[in-house]
Amino acid sequence: MSLRIAVALVATIGAGMLVTTEAQARPDVVDFRGDYSPGTIVVRTNERRLYLVVDPYHAVRYPIGVGRSGKQWAGTTQIDGKYRNPAWSPPAEIRRDKPSMPDVIPGGSPRNPMGVAAMTLAGGEYAIHGTNRPGSVGGFVSYGCIRMLNPDITDLYQRVSVGTTVVVTR
Repeated sequence: MSLRIAVALVATIGAGMLVTTEAQARPDVVDFRGDYSPGTIVVRTNERRLYLVVDPYHAVRYPIGVGRSGKQWAGTTQIDGKYRNPAWSPPAEIRRDKPSMPDVIPGGSPRNPMGVAAMTLAGGEYAIHGTNRPGSVGGFVSYGCIRMLNPDITDLYQRVSVGTTVVVTR
């Protein structure tokens, strides 16, 4: 192989790696430290990652999209509902910003921002949910919800139950 071909091949592969920014569905088991009980969901908005604590030293890690500037929050809550293919009604804040939105977007619709599943969080209008816009995962993109790739929310949905503790940090 000539040097020119080798350089072109390396440049092509390198450019492809730079262009691929969309998060990929692949929950990984990773080393994880923190004072959390197994089964706790820990959202680290600055990392744009969600962790499901497995044991004192490991967690399942997922890429997520989080609240955009001014829409982020932190605190401890619980999952208070689990829904497959949920219909979605835009909260008042979103309707204010986007008044042309319909009152309800049916579950399964490609326009429904909840994706294939959602887990609502107690104490507010937030949820951990899938998305029909996979390119948005990995960014600061929502009004405060935690956005996951559809295969990832499907995986997490099967692993947790109503009442699971969710800790959101910045």
